Amino acid sequence: MDNILATSFSFLFNAIIWLLPLLGTFLLGVIAWKMWVHYIRQDFISGIEFSMIEIVPPRDVLRSPKAMELFFTNALYHWSIKGGLEEYWQGAVWFWYSLEIVSIDGQVHFYIRTPSRIKDLIETQMYAQYPQSQVKVAEDYTLAISEISEESGWNLWGCEFKLEKKDAYPIKTYVDFGLDKDPKEEYKVDPISPVIELFGSLQKGEQMWIQIVVSPSKKKFFTKEKMFQSHDWVKEAQLELDNVLLPYTSKKLSLGDKITTEIRAPGFLDPIIKGISAKMTKIGFDTGIRVAYVAKKEIFPFGTRNNNSRNIRLIWRQYSNPYLNSFTRCNSTQADAYSGIFMASNKTVNLLKRRHLHAYREREFFHLPMRHHLFNVHTISFFPFNVLFKPYYHPATFVLNAEELATIWHFPGQILKVPTLERIESKEASPPTNLPT
Repeated sequence: MDNILATSFSFLFNAIIWLLPLLGTFLLGVIAWKMWVHYIRQDFISGIEFSMIEIVPPRDVLRSPKAMELFFTNALYHWSIKGGLEEYWQGAVWFWYSLEIVSIDGQVHFYIRTPSRIKDLIETQMYAQYPQSQVKVAEDYTLAISEISEESGWNLWGCEFKLEKKDAYPIKTYVDFGLDKDPKEEYKVDPISPVIELFGSLQKGEQMWIQIVVSPSKKKFFTKEKMFQSHDWVKEAQLELDNVLLPYTSKKLSLGDKITTEIRAPGFLDPIIKGISAKMTKIGFDTGIRVAYVAKKEIFPFGTRNNNSRNIRLIWRQYSNPYLNSFTRCNSTQADAYSGIFMASNKTVNLLKRRHLHAYREREFFHLPMRHHLFNVHTISFFPFNVLFKPYYHPATFVLNAEELATIWHFPGQILKVPTLERIESKEASPPTNLPT
């Protein structure tokens, strides 16, 4: 018996010794492949030139957010199948765009940051939906804030947002507010009004920034039934809908030995069924939302004197639907994740503020730099590395469809008369076609 055990142990030991070089080679190959793909993608991204475009809405916005939804569909949804040569040799990636609402000293602006090669398309599609608007190239406003440190004159609070529930569940959209029916101006309830009002109330030395970074959805989910296969967000929404209806679904054997399915869902599930079904019918965008409140140190919030750092995270409540979905903040600069029994130090908080400013300026949500992959909470979350390196938290991304995007980023209507919201004062007419040459 001892000889058999010794022989088995010896065989197992020799097998492990023989397999180690193969396993090591395979592991090194996987690492080398990932580094190669990351390198060529970053090289491709470094060659993309971006433009900052400011859109000045017309004095009277008579169209519903449906017009902005159509703009997103036509101007920003550039989805195409890339071959292996493009993706794994040239490093080609799908473009991303940043929809931004900004207040500088109380002056409210709408911006779109886009790859320069798409700039003309964005301009023509914006004029197609809002003929009286003005589209112009602008400077990146974030460059006016050099840094956040003990020595600088600026302070910052910021956070990101994620969905409370799964991507399949929609937020409250402009359709729920009745804006798809174009009611009279005095009866309109526009969900973006609280945002514009807050931004327009800022004083000199204060700034508020919102960026909504979007890209045509390529989000994949693991398929449990089939190994090494995945599916898109639409299929995931269908599975979630099936899961919701499962307790109320029965199968019966009818005449002719046919199996029929009967679903008897209670009435309180109607909003969920209709919401998920409606979200699937429109194109989706991978989305990330980041906000920042920036102010001179002498007027930055202390106690209850100034609550703008709190207000900027509370103006998202109008998009909440208790049955469906809502936004919740994450990855804030308060260093909650690095705090335990003791509060995080000012040095740690300032580090997070600098990281937040850099991520905002770079519009980082997709194709993160290598430091996010090497030094994040999943790889160095244990002591002492998490103390020495302060690991990165990956930004939260989720799927919003075109209707949801148009709800959180569109031009307010006539009823909102914020004096600090720049608008086109007069209509611009095209020159007559019969002018002498």
